[in-house]
Amino acid sequence: MRHAEPGDQAGRPPEPFRWVYKIRSLLMAPPVVFLAVCNWWETETEPLTLGLGGAIFGLGLLLRVWSQVHLRYRLKSMRGLTRGGPYRYVRNPVYVGNILILVGCCLLSELVWFAPIMLLYALAVYHCVVRYEESHLLRKHGGDYEQFLRDVPRWVPRLPAGSACDQAPTGQWIGPALVAEAHNLLLLVPFLAKEILS
Repeated sequence: MRHAEPGDQAGRPPEPFRWVYKIRSLLMAPPVVFLAVCNWWETETEPLTLGLGGAIFGLGLLLRVWSQVHLRYRLKSMRGLTRGGPYRYVRNPVYVGNILILVGCCLLSELVWFAPIMLLYALAVYHCVVRYEESHLLRKHGGDYEQFLRDVPRWVPRLPAGSACDQAPTGQWIGPALVAEAHNLLLLVPFLAKEILS
């Protein structure tokens, strides 16, 4: 869930960011393809590349699954303004999960030097994406969303103040969320192929 900047007029989505929102997945493809084909300055330290890279990738995937259990966007069962689960701690847990997955891919591809570049690139793209989404959601949800913006940080998680909210039962959504997010495991295929062929 996302936030409108004070300069946005009446919550109107910033038009320069609309095109970024529409092609956000395509914008992530070039650096991932680069990771799959580049072998410059590879780091061959397996605890760093496989161990830490796999852990960061897995953490990002788990965050996406946890987000999906509550948001249910891919499950065709959206519930309006979501404030439970990871959305209690950070407004954009899906994008935080994506960033972790992409940084994990840098390590798994043995291009450790590219991880800071990927991090900055992903933050720049997702900053534009959430500027557009937040303005849209502000128009859609009004005062409830304004309160959400005040309560929950955009990128860096923090413990919420007050009591738990949005605690509807979510157990039935764990399996469907795992299935819906399984496609992210396909990101590992190019790096496994790169390792086998090198």
